[in-house]
Amino acid sequence: MVRDALASAGYPERILVACSGGPDSLALASAAAYFARRGHVDGRSVSVAAVVVDHQLQEGSGQVAARTVAILEELGLSPVQLRTVEVAATGFGPEAAARDARHAALEAAATELDCQAILLGHTLDDQAEQVLLGLARGSGTRSLAGMRPARGKLLRPFLGLRRAETLEICAAEELETWHDPSNADPAFARSRTRVEVMPLLEDKLGPGVAESLARTAAILQQDADFLEQLAAESYADLLHRTDDGVWLPEDALRELAPALRFRVIAKAAADVGGQQPSYGRLQAAEALLRRQGSAGPVQLPGSVSVHRVSLSEFQQEASAGGTAVPREGGGCGKLVFRHQRSPQH
Repeated sequence: MVRDALASAGYPERILVACSGGPDSLALASAAAYFARRGHVDGRSVSVAAVVVDHQLQEGSGQVAARTVAILEELGLSPVQLRTVEVAATGFGPEAAARDARHAALEAAATELDCQAILLGHTLDDQAEQVLLGLARGSGTRSLAGMRPARGKLLRPFLGLRRAETLEICAAEELETWHDPSNADPAFARSRTRVEVMPLLEDKLGPGVAESLARTAAILQQDADFLEQLAAESYADLLHRTDDGVWLPEDALRELAPALRFRVIAKAAADVGGQQPSYGRLQAAEALLRRQGSAGPVQLPGSVSVHRVSLSEFQQEASAGGTAVPREGGGCGKLVFRHQRSPQH
């Protein structure tokens, strides 16, 4: 699996393994260490470094991190870095905040060590839990597509491997693993999904639920990629930039299939500095296309506002500026997206 992931990534010469000390990431580190000792993958030169991130969220986390560093050094990975991070409180919850801090530390380590790939130990079980959580939250295709086997520098070679198999690898290699107590903490939705929901589904529906959910993610990844490509092309065709934002001609936007229309609106929001809107916020912005006259603004996450400018107001703006309404406007109004900067900006 590690060989296949590295081959798909073009055989990077320097790779970085992210390791928490848990069985999944230690099993991955052990597999990567095999290639580190050989010095090549399929005859292509390779060296393997590692990084352990201490989130400082639990008592004794420093000792766990230091012990993990020692294990990785014994496996032959070099260099092995220990990075301590501060997990800042955000509106997206402690799990998301810890993930953001961890990924920032991984990116910094990869840059410093000149690594072209970062290996993460997510398993098929993690993927199944991700899809199930997305279903429970009413998420769209992109979220239900789960985690990617490869995304930028990030590689996940174990997405086809069950969690129990990583435990077997660690036992065979006689690796002392650490089990994160937060993984069984019912305060977290992912932990409840792992400890309570997935076993119940396997019991009531029969074995194979995790594999089916992971397979669903793989199928939806292809669908999401196709829709993303179409949305990017549509957005590029409709986009008009101004000094303070972007606008889209509403008639052309209405003609798009709903799946594309919502994605194009989300792209416009991101283009001016916003965050991914929820489906409810996207519906509110899209509803402006059915309003009469100028309407809005609708507020989107990340301090973005979107409003409809009617054809008459559009023509007045163009006349005041000494220009004609662009042909692309099609004799219609437009949706305008702007970032609402704070007073200090």
